[in-house]
Amino acid sequence: MNDTALELSAPPALAKNGVRVVALGGLGEVGRNMTVVEYEGRLLIIDCGVLFPEDHPGVDLILPDFEYIKDRLDDIEAIVLTHGHEDHIGAVPYLLRMKSDIPLIGSTLTLALIEAKLKEHRIRPYTMAVKEGQREQIGPFDCEFVAVNHSIPDALAVFVRTGGGTILGTGDFKMDQLPLDGRITDLRAFARLGEEGVDLFLTDSTNAEVPGFTTPEKDITPAIERVFERAERRIIVACFSSHVHRVQQVLDAAALYGRKVAMVGRSMVRNMTIAADLGYLKVPDNVLVDVKKLDQLEDDKVVLICTGSQGEPMAALARMANRDHRIDVGPGDTILMASSLIPGNENAVYGLINGLMRLGANVVHKGNAMVHVSGHASAGELLYCYNIVKPKNVMPIHGEWRHLVANGKLAAATGVPAEQVLLAENGVVVDLVDGKAAITGAVPVGYVYVDGSLVGTTDEDMLKDRRVLRDEGFITITVVRNASTGEIVAGPDIRTRGFAEGDEVFERIRPKIEQALADARGKGITDTHQLQQVIRRTVGGFVGGKLRRRPMIIPIVLNA
Repeated sequence: MNDTALELSAPPALAKNGVRVVALGGLGEVGRNMTVVEYEGRLLIIDCGVLFPEDHPGVDLILPDFEYIKDRLDDIEAIVLTHGHEDHIGAVPYLLRMKSDIPLIGSTLTLALIEAKLKEHRIRPYTMAVKEGQREQIGPFDCEFVAVNHSIPDALAVFVRTGGGTILGTGDFKMDQLPLDGRITDLRAFARLGEEGVDLFLTDSTNAEVPGFTTPEKDITPAIERVFERAERRIIVACFSSHVHRVQQVLDAAALYGRKVAMVGRSMVRNMTIAADLGYLKVPDNVLVDVKKLDQLEDDKVVLICTGSQGEPMAALARMANRDHRIDVGPGDTILMASSLIPGNENAVYGLINGLMRLGANVVHKGNAMVHVSGHASAGELLYCYNIVKPKNVMPIHGEWRHLVANGKLAAATGVPAEQVLLAENGVVVDLVDGKAAITGAVPVGYVYVDGSLVGTTDEDMLKDRRVLRDEGFITITVVRNASTGEIVAGPDIRTRGFAEGDEVFERIRPKIEQALADARGKGITDTHQLQQVIRRTVGGFVGGKLRRRPMIIPIVLNA
């Protein structure tokens, strides 16, 4: 298999009648999915999602790096959105801030979810709703849309025909043969497109390491009903705010056991209202109630559906665990965490589970009950797809590096030549020329952080400082000296934050600072910056040697 272990240079000009594919996100990570396809000087973007940060203090979202297309916005024909999850649509508002009239193409539910999001950003997009079996000419790109099954309704794969070759992108998909909404992945269409010829197959890699087949959604219904049967007081269900199928199962179970359901959280209420209005969510009669009316109901008649299944600190479930929410979790309450763990979120989720159990709640999660199934194809399903499609070239997408490697091995096992299985990272350029795909170079890409209302102003140095402040604490040392004689007239005044040690520990360093400054004065050092460095080295040596800490040290030298 071809991979990108070596440093790559800038790509050459695209060959005549060639097709270029560049992923700006989604490779080597679970999130930020965005792929740019180029043909005859025009661009087609497939998905534009966000990544939720794990160890990025103060950062709300991480976006794809738009630098590659920043000067080519007028060349973009459209953005094709495969489905409505945040890791595929969440960055659209930030791209449309740069050019608001780029057309958005997707299914009815996908467009409704992104339109609601764009309304908050005061952007009115141009949209084109498509459905499975539909074919549209989008500039030089002839796009056909194929139904795929996923953990959100109305997901689509896209088959892109160009004069230089064809590309089939699955988006996120699985092959549930008995889906809750009756909409299966259209393998007949996959086979037909395979007969026509798929030059490059972009395949979902998330579950490529998992053997066999992904469990059908319907198989978890009994587990959810058991939770309802055994719950003593309230049931609080945490899931993704776009997981329509899971919410449907909870609503049906609530109706069966005579409970009322309230939605908690702005995104949950918004998305489920959209899904219900469009007919994707079937709400049983007299089940939904306003969260403000819960106090009028007995605890054993209440179900809450909220966000926070990934341990997000500001989501409803985390606030309940921290006693910072109007819902007061306690003994007898049952928490149903109906989602899988996104890689990187494990510590946050297990910390949340521990916090809820400490309050006396019974926590039911994927680790102790079958209350969630994945939305992605496992290895057995991927093998079926490769054998049906019989692609000439394969580029695994959507997954960490281990997922991409596993997916590539599956493709090779079905007969795709090893040299035609391309393992790429974000920014790597793949050119399809005369039916053969090859890595031809790379373009610079990085992380773009959303920090409050600011986009792209936070960098790695700033995040490093924030991590130091969070993990190691900080020390300020203020010294006032006589500007004429250089003698210390006040201080050193030492202030610390984030240290368990008492002030008496830092009193031991005061004579060392005084001596270091006296030595510097004896050497004729008068520059304020140099004196600050003397203090920083002295304090750093003491704290590192005695306390085994590397805090942020802020020396201040004032002249009087």
